[in-house]
Amino acid sequence: MFQLLIAFVSRIYAFFQRTMPTNMIIRATHTRGGLKWGVPAMLLAVVYVVIAAALSQWVAGGAPGWINLLVLACLWNAIKFVVNGPVTLVRLVRVRAVERRYRTRGAASNESLPVGQS
Repeated sequence: MFQLLIAFVSRIYAFFQRTMPTNMIIRATHTRGGLKWGVPAMLLAVVYVVIAAALSQWVAGGAPGWINLLVLACLWNAIKFVVNGPVTLVRLVRVRAVERRYRTRGAASNESLPVGQS
């Protein structure tokens, strides 16, 4: 029974990772070409916080209580984008340092070759 529950939860998790828009954006920012977009994507957190504030005001004004679930989802997405920005920035700095190291090593090894053998 416990294995069945774990299998079900892992399939739901994989489904959400593949299909939910915020997860797709975050996954795209973790590619080599998308690392530079991690910090600008943090601005989406502002949008989610504004939506959460508007929804919470709506609930305070008499809207159904289940809308609080949407408020929680918006705040969760905002947190994901706020955390994703610095993570992608650190990864971008690391990747560029490694690329710079390979370029300098490649240039140094090409200088030691005789002319016409590069």
